[in-house]
Amino acid sequence: MRAPKPISVTVFVTSPDTRSERRFDLHTSVGQLKNKLELITGIPVQNQRIELLNSEQETDPLVVLDDESKLLGFYGVRDFQVLRVVDTNPSISFTGQLTDLSQVEKFELSEDDYAQRRDTVLAYKQRNKIGRFAEKEAEIEKPLPKIDIPIGARCEVETSETDLHKRGTVRFVGPTKFGNGEGIWVGIEYDEPMGKNDGSVQGVRYFECKPNFGVFIRPDRLKVGDYPVEEIDFDDEEM
Repeated sequence: MRAPKPISVTVFVTSPDTRSERRFDLHTSVGQLKNKLELITGIPVQNQRIELLNSEQETDPLVVLDDESKLLGFYGVRDFQVLRVVDTNPSISFTGQLTDLSQVEKFELSEDDYAQRRDTVLAYKQRNKIGRFAEKEAEIEKPLPKIDIPIGARCEVETSETDLHKRGTVRFVGPTKFGNGEGIWVGIEYDEPMGKNDGSVQGVRYFECKPNFGVFIRPDRLKVGDYPVEEIDFDDEEM
């Protein structure tokens, strides 16, 4: 037993301004179809050219439904084919003008005029201090800790090396431009050339001493007290 032939089909209807999915009875004549399509596409009946395509990607139609007395079934319309409605006289039906943005006059506003308006997003952000207009919290300068290390005091720097005493004289106490500018540094002039500089770092001078006699350390790494200069004894074979 053969399956009954469908009496209606679902197709896509496209025009310059519309696209929709519709269901039509195959016993509908082309003339009747045009009346329905005028309500869908806005194209007058007398200006309609109905083309049948397998898909929207195709450009060449399978057939043109040009006989208003013929039924849709006569043209072999199947489910999910495309009925492309072409406007043969768009000048009177305004076809395509709804999507043609080239005919729309653009509204342009200069940056100065935009900034002066009070009904814009920019004005809203300014009033409510949002984004880049938010008030920045005042930077609170952290007070520097009080360091009781007098300039000229004798000191000894802690070291992990056994029997090595790094002794010297305090020449500087205070903040510096190096070390992210944070905290207090102590500048020391060593008794021996065990340092890293001459009292200057990165082109900024903090005190004067010979090259390799100067060093900067944190206060917690030294002890201040009566540290005499240690004499270095050389062997007879050393000069």
